[in-house]
This record gives sequence, structure tokens and C-alpha cells, in this order.
Amino acid sequence: MHSTKQSVVICFLLFLSWQGWAQRFEVLDNQEAYQTSLNQLVRIPIRIKNISDKPHFYVVRKVKGDLTDTQKGYFCISNNCLDASILEFSKRVEPGEVLQDLFYTLESGMQPMQTTLKFEFFPKGSPTEMVEHYINLSVEEKATKSYIYQSKEITIQDVYPNPVQENAYIDYKLHSESVKAKITLHNILGKPMGEYDLPISEDRVKIQAEDLLSGVYFYTVYLNNNGILTRKLIVRK
Repeated sequence: MHSTKQSVVICFLLFLSWQGWAQRFEVLDNQEAYQTSLNQLVRIPIRIKNISDKPHFYVVRKVKGDLTDTQKGYFCISNNCLDASILEFSKRVEPGEVLQDLFYTLESGMQPMQTTLKFEFFPKGSPTEMVEHYINLSVEEKATKSYIYQSKEITIQDVYPNPVQENAYIDYKLHSESVKAKITLHNILGKPMGEYDLPISEDRVKIQAEDLLSGVYFYTVYLNNNGILTRKLIVRK
């Protein structure tokens, strides 16, 4: 009898192990800290890879992060954004596919603050496989020339001057020759207004604004055609 019970327990554990293996996934290239100034737009990329042999719906849930009255956060697929009241998002991901067009977008607002955002990732119906990720966010009153993104592939600083009249600049450093980096400038409707390559042989790119009308624009940094960061650029003539 004891041997039978032991065999049942072992089979049950093996079944749970198989279930976990069948729904394995990886959360890729998550930056742990963001620094921004007032009235900026920060897009936090969320990349999930399905490393199982079956398609799965993966859930992304924001569970923590205190925002002020002038700040707002929401999930976006590319440039299509959900209502700020929606704190959970799910999408089907095929075997070997990477969910790479999902962002949590934050409007930094008009008040300095520091907070920690907590996200949970798990296959739909399997919360026991949950992966937690924390992001420290710092909103500063004065815009400073500081790093806004650092990874093993690139280090990039914020655009300056901002607002701009004629030309703005972004300092950066690529850490790998295999990475293809570029910046795309677009208006508030998502229409491309300019594209700029970031070669490894250089460390600064010039954003041409002299022919742009006054208003709000956004620039997105791409690594190997994956958008990793979107920031606001104000043109003031």
C-alpha cells in the first residue's frame, strides 16, 4: 500500500513537471530602471518568448505602482493603446514566437516622484508558472542629460535640447556590431517624419527639426527592428 501511494505521488509530480515544461516561456531583455523628466512619454517594452511546442495565451498583469493625479499608465500594442483602467492583457503567442509589440506606456505627468511598478507574467490558466518583474521609475523635475536606456546592446541618452527649434541630438553607444539600431520620428498620429540610423562607428545622431511644424512629436528607438523605447520631442518655433 505504501509503495502504491508513493508511486501515485511520483506520477502526480511528474505530471506537474510535464505541465510546467509544456508551458515554458521566457521574459526577454527587461530593463529594471527608467529615469525621465516631467511631461514625457515612457514606453516600457514587454517581450515574452514561447519556448514550448504549443501555442499559448500569455497574461501580462500590472499589480503595483502608485501614480500621481497627473500621471497615467496603459498597455499598448504598437501605437494602439488600451484604456488606463485595464490592468491585465493577454495575447496568443505561437511556438518559438516572441511577443514584442507590447508596451506599458506611462505619461510622466507634472510632479516629480519615484515608484516601483510590479508586473506578473504567466500562461493563461497557469498562475503557478508566474514570473514577477519589478521596474523602478524616477520622474525628475529638471530635464538632465542622462541615460534613459541601458542594456548589453546599447546605452542611450535623452534627446537635447527639448523643446527644440532647429536640430536636436541624441548621444548613444552601441556595444555589439551585430545590432542594427535606428530612430524613427513620428507625429502624434503615428505618421513617420524621419528615420535615422545609429551606426556603431558614431556616438551621436542629429534629429532634424527645422522643417517640422511646432507641436508634439515622438521618437522610437529600434534594435533589430524591435521598438524598445519611445520618448516625446517638442518642436517650438
